[in-house]
Amino acid sequence: MKTNIFPAIKLTALTLIFFSGIYTAAIWGVAQLAPNGGRGEMITVKGKMYYANIGQTFTEDKYFYSRPSAVGYNAAGSGGSNKGPSNPDYLATVQARIDTFLVHNPGVETKDIPVELVTASGSGLDPDITSKAALVQVKRIAAIRKVSAESVEQLIAKNTEGPLLGLFGPEKINVLKLNIALDELK
Repeated sequence: MKTNIFPAIKLTALTLIFFSGIYTAAIWGVAQLAPNGGRGEMITVKGKMYYANIGQTFTEDKYFYSRPSAVGYNAAGSGGSNKGPSNPDYLATVQARIDTFLVHNPGVETKDIPVELVTASGSGLDPDITSKAALVQVKRIAAIRKVSAESVEQLIAKNTEGPLLGLFGPEKINVLKLNIALDELK
């Protein structure tokens, strides 16, 4: 028994020290190299601060809609719905989102709605949409704001971020930044 218990205790103590001290300090050190010291990207608009790396809810028709959130955009409770694609409740939720989108975007067909506008991300906090998801909303926004569709499309192009290092991930648009730029559009 001594030959097994003492090595187990030593290994437990070593892993406690490593994971609660050394590893934590190393991750903290790497985070300091990130923009804003790993505290997220903050944007101040009219005296109010927003985190650009956390999804925000936009329900007014004059704004681009964000990706839906299964947690109400609550960063303290990040997570998905955990419902599978055959779950009746999940299917009803997605159908309700499709119906709502179609009411607010007349002329758009169901097949033209990008999936990220009707399904929540795994974290429930995704701040980005694809350019296709932004472009499908242009007609509504241009009409409400009484600006040309071309100017809204140019704004989308200007706010589109390419893949990381040109290789990793898809093109994306941060919805908060896009809507702030939209408010600044004259």
